[in-house]
Amino acid sequence: MTTIPHSSRQDASQLTPGMRHPDTPAMIDGPPVHEQPWVDPVTGTRGFLVIHSLVGGLATGGTRMRPGCTLAEVTDLARRMTLKTAAFGLPVGGAKAGLDLDPHHPQALQILQRFYIAMLPWLDQHWVTAEDMGISQSDLDDVLQPLGLSTSYHAAIQRSPNPDQTLQRVLDGMATQAPGGLPLRDVIGGYGVAQACIGTARALDWNLSDTTVAIQGIGTMGGGAGWFLHDAGAEVVAIADAAGTLYDPHGLDVPALLALRDSYGEIDRAGVPDHVQRLPREAVLSLPTDILIPAALSYAVMADAVPQVQARAVVEAANSATTPEAEELLAVRGVPVIPDFVANAGAAAWTWWLLRGLVGTDPEDSFQMLSDQMQAKVAFMLAEWSESAVLPRRSALSFADTNHRALANTHMLVP
Repeated sequence: MTTIPHSSRQDASQLTPGMRHPDTPAMIDGPPVHEQPWVDPVTGTRGFLVIHSLVGGLATGGTRMRPGCTLAEVTDLARRMTLKTAAFGLPVGGAKAGLDLDPHHPQALQILQRFYIAMLPWLDQHWVTAEDMGISQSDLDDVLQPLGLSTSYHAAIQRSPNPDQTLQRVLDGMATQAPGGLPLRDVIGGYGVAQACIGTARALDWNLSDTTVAIQGIGTMGGGAGWFLHDAGAEVVAIADAAGTLYDPHGLDVPALLALRDSYGEIDRAGVPDHVQRLPREAVLSLPTDILIPAALSYAVMADAVPQVQARAVVEAANSATTPEAEELLAVRGVPVIPDFVANAGAAAWTWWLLRGLVGTDPEDSFQMLSDQMQAKVAFMLAEWSESAVLPRRSALSFADTNHRALANTHMLVP
């Protein structure tokens, strides 16, 4: 067992491999430390801020905007941010905010700004937010700057010994382009999901070039994962968007298909080769593949769908992609599920590494760090799965809780 003295300032991510804790109630399962409902005085729009946990006085989590957003949804997502930050040993707690609002509303940005004015004490001192469903990072920063906040990372930046230097490092990192010309910040999350899949194949002794993958959803996570898996040599045989599933048992040309996406994120079927099969959208869940990546919707894999699932492993790219009942039924069949709060945490981990100065403007450094950490965590989970039939989620909750306890009284490590 690895131990770290209380006085050590070693990278907390090193706590993860091999560490366990007694089977006691987890701090990460406690109630939120703060919930703040809000009603827009002009339009009546409802909004919510939930701070699930604070580490060193800080919490991180994006702001989403969608019709039907609820306090229960935001609370669940805030807890998942605690799990993500704890799983990767990041010295920050978890939070989330949401607005019950169509992002196409003509006053959407004005409403968002009034929400942030109400939450300004948290944004100034404790809460680091970022883009999420319905809100881009550029819009978010445009809304915050008139409030005196340089970026949505203000609360973390202002705690560093040299805020100007930290701000410049963050701006430079966010402007970094990955190979292919896309911003690194837009692809690092999908890269992390791909590394979780590659780690799964390696841990289960599969040859990556013979490993087949089906992906439900081709947005930031699903599309990015598909691109990086194709680049690594895996066979992506199925991709599903809102219009249906595209399937080729011999492998799809993922970059070509992604290039056909329209403004709604759907692949223009007019450009799809004739030999590619067009199947119903839900067919992606039941195709004979090695890895299934649900990357579009929460609760995409439900208990009644389990008998049709033929994949040998599931890697969750969407939040809560598999219901607890479905996960248990899959386990009975010998199908492990790599949980969302590990597999899709790459963007959150990378942002905090950038804030702390652990990565900079060289994308290869970021890719290597995320690859090393993601694959180590997947290997640990699947070793316990293979040796002791421990669910990967249980293993991940164990090391996340261990990290969370160890970090509870630390301060953000920013040079």
